[in-house]
Amino acid sequence: MSYSVGQVAAFAGVTVRTLHHYDKTGLLSPTGRSHAGYRRYGDADLVRLQQILFYRGLGFSLDETATLLDGPQAKVLAQLRSRQQELRAEIARLQRLDEATERAIEVQQTGVSLRPEERAEVFGEVAFDLSYATEAQVKWEHSDAHRQAMARASAHTKEDWRRLMGEAAAWRAELLAAFDDGEPGDGDRAMGLAEEHRQHLTRWFTPCPPDVHRRIADDFAADPRAFALVVPQSGQRPGLAAYLCEAIHANARRSGGSRTESEEDR
Repeated sequence: MSYSVGQVAAFAGVTVRTLHHYDKTGLLSPTGRSHAGYRRYGDADLVRLQQILFYRGLGFSLDETATLLDGPQAKVLAQLRSRQQELRAEIARLQRLDEATERAIEVQQTGVSLRPEERAEVFGEVAFDLSYATEAQVKWEHSDAHRQAMARASAHTKEDWRRLMGEAAAWRAELLAAFDDGEPGDGDRAMGLAEEHRQHLTRWFTPCPPDVHRRIADDFAADPRAFALVVPQSGQRPGLAAYLCEAIHANARRSGGSRTESEEDR
């Protein structure tokens, strides 16, 4: 069975012009012609074309491909091994670039410019969910406060993060103790912890007025990924996120923070 140049081009995903060029250079000349003089490709031609496309896909030039197709087997094997080593080196280079890009993305999304091993050392169980970080970045992309918070976070040193996380751990222990002791969410102890959290955000990231703190609290109650940034999974209790949200709202009312119309409608 034989095929026209158009059929072969469609089979192989190449252009007719490419097949004409292969014929002109002698790389792939069809074995047949129609009565009208048109090129006709047989099964053996298709096998050779498949080999050509394979070698071209590996990055070999047309001249190198011709040598591989028509040269001795030992030389073909040597060239393939050489190309394999080049590809492995390139894969390793691209892997390093991928890792660097991933780290750059994480820095942009989370504001944390620590190396992965430093993250594990400093943050422990507290994990940044990149899907949440991305959504937050989109949600607050026009917020000057968010941009300021990200800028300050990215400027923190490893020692800054140690101190920050130490404060957060001590605060978290007090929060869990108040919750386990049955302290009311709108009581003085819980509201005091809410105020400490607000001051912590102001100290390390950006000024956090009561209305902004309310919105953060609502995220804690609505999205487990947000709450996991303050209380990792191992320390969570049923109802704890809602408890913290209640405490923050109560503290905002005590501080005189007014609720906006959009917040009233939620």
